[in-house]
Amino acid sequence: MTVAEFRSLALSLPEAVERAHMGHPDFRVRGKIFATLWPGDEWGMVKLTPAEQDVFVQAEPKVFEPVKGAWGARGCTKVRLRSAKKAIVWRALVDAWRTTAPKRLAQQFEDE
Repeated sequence: MTVAEFRSLALSLPEAVERAHMGHPDFRVRGKIFATLWPGDEWGMVKLTPAEQDVFVQAEPKVFEPVKGAWGARGCTKVRLRSAKKAIVWRALVDAWRTTAPKRLAQQFEDE
């Protein structure tokens, strides 16, 4: 997966917009960050619940890993873009978006 593909997937979610945070792109829904791209072209990040993080890390350990420290303990999960397939990143982005979006908006969205 490329940075452009990650960006395209993130921005395809309802009301998703791209902004910048700490010098790198982030993706938000109604002002709240659900994913980021780290400087360079190797990593993305999705903001999951700790339980969702465990599922993704166990299923695809070469793709997903917790961010170090407290952020990772709260569910922030690194995505190794070069190892990632579109379908699994889409699933992680949808979960991150749903975790972050207001409940009514999240309930209205039905992914493929």
